[in-house]
Amino acid sequence: MQKQREQSIQAHQEHEEREERHESIAEETKGKKNKIFMYSGIAAVILLAIASIPVYSYYFTPGPFDDFAKCLKENGAVMYGADFCQYTKGQRAMFGKSMKHINYQEFTEGEDITVTPTWIIKGERIENAQSFEALAKLTGCKAPI
Repeated sequence: MQKQREQSIQAHQEHEEREERHESIAEETKGKKNKIFMYSGIAAVILLAIASIPVYSYYFTPGPFDDFAKCLKENGAVMYGADFCQYTKGQRAMFGKSMKHINYQEFTEGEDITVTPTWIIKGERIENAQSFEALAKLTGCKAPI
């Protein structure tokens, strides 16, 4: 009986040791998972910051033709275009980041607009893409160099 009792105590001790090892392993695993989540979060924040740089650059830094584009808008110039039109794309590309200051409308919103791009300046309809010099003459704005 004594021998069975000793074996039982020994088995119980071994069982407790195994549980302690399992708990230790579980804590290590939990710590590793926490580190993985922490590093993943840091990486996500860094990637988000890097991805937002072009957006910030586009909206919050001045474009090279901002003053000219703002002057066109102040003088009532409206550009009607179509996103699928290569000439509209070319006209928009001329302004680059400064296009955000142009009063741009889809051609479907203008009465009788059949050619894109079409500029309406001081009630006059000017069809096709225009140079900065031509737009400056029509509005009185100073053309960029």
